[in-house]
Amino acid sequence: MKKFSFLLVFCLLLFTACKKDHVDATTTKTLQSSINDMASSLNTIQQIKFNEALYILKTFGVEADGDVNELKALGQLINGKKVPEVLSMADQVAQKNGIDWASTAPPSLGEMNIFGDEKAKESDPNDIKANSLSIVTKPTGDNGTGATAIQIIPRLADGAGNPIAFTGAALETTLEVFSNGVKISTAKNLMQDNNFGGFNLKFSSIPAGKVVDNKIDITVSVKTTSKTFKMSKIGLDVNPSALRVPAPPKVDSTAATQNPSAVIDPNNPNAVPPAGSTDPSAATPPATPKPPVADPKNTVNKFLNNVSSQNLKAAFDASNNPSWGSYESFSNPTSGFGSVKNLNVKNVTTNLANTNNASVNATYDVTDKNGKVTSLKVTFGLKNVNGDWKISSYKINQ
Repeated sequence: MKKFSFLLVFCLLLFTACKKDHVDATTTKTLQSSINDMASSLNTIQQIKFNEALYILKTFGVEADGDVNELKALGQLINGKKVPEVLSMADQVAQKNGIDWASTAPPSLGEMNIFGDEKAKESDPNDIKANSLSIVTKPTGDNGTGATAIQIIPRLADGAGNPIAFTGAALETTLEVFSNGVKISTAKNLMQDNNFGGFNLKFSSIPAGKVVDNKIDITVSVKTTSKTFKMSKIGLDVNPSALRVPAPPKVDSTAATQNPSAVIDPNNPNAVPPAGSTDPSAATPPATPKPPVADPKNTVNKFLNNVSSQNLKAAFDASNNPSWGSYESFSNPTSGFGSVKNLNVKNVTTNLANTNNASVNATYDVTDKNGKVTSLKVTFGLKNVNGDWKISSYKINQ
């Protein structure tokens, strides 16, 4: 009998020792098992808040499409975390997204289960009986130059279009922003009653380069237990001066070129590049290079005209500059020449030229997509590529 008692106690201790006190996201099965182990050590109220925290993190703390991908992303986010850490992370996510939830507050989201299908229960607070969704939008934050944001307020309505009354829900509410059919951004929140404050869409969060004709379209969806309601508004005006504008392209102004063969010695313009150059064409120059047939400043003029008209492919084809990288980098609307609206060229002159290399100075004004004008004095280095001048370096002079 004593042996049996000892064996029983030993088994109980072994079972307890096998319970996990942290998240194991090795697989979906271990994720669910470890979360169940962690919840089993909590009292009833703590279990509810723990499940609410997991729901907050899965819904608002990760970027993924679909429940399966959201669950995988959640596992990566909380892998190895213990209950207090999970609750703390959920507090931070709720605060960041403006959600009225706290781990220390009483339970407020009903029964949350991140693993199972949510089906209506007799007392399910998310089983809202509504017929439609309406949206109210209003400009906000006028700073003297126009609105800086749009307040977007969704309301669930009955058959007559009147807002319905409910409390204690946790309806996942999603805002999608489009322009010219292209999705710009997505935001989520929880509608806990029909006094939901909605979304404050700041124009400064919208890239100016993605907005066409200063108009956006929005779609709001509200997910109840039995149905997801959607409503869209098309052609909302935005204040172009409040949109997020990319910084001007960053250009190394301290070095004229990364290609030794593009550097011209003013005292000896016909000098051959030194031995050991990293430029293969400099190391083994052709015996009889084909001489260029045009003035190198013509290439610079065409380049500037193409940039001004945003014919960026033609501008890129006129260059052979390693520091500009790929065409995607060159034309990037945030960090490349895609941020340019137009150029006003004032002067272009050939500085030095020989059979292989040339230097051209240009003075022009750059207007970016936000209307900001910057005056530049630039030295272009060019090299002879099969008889055509190609821009091989770009230096902004102080």
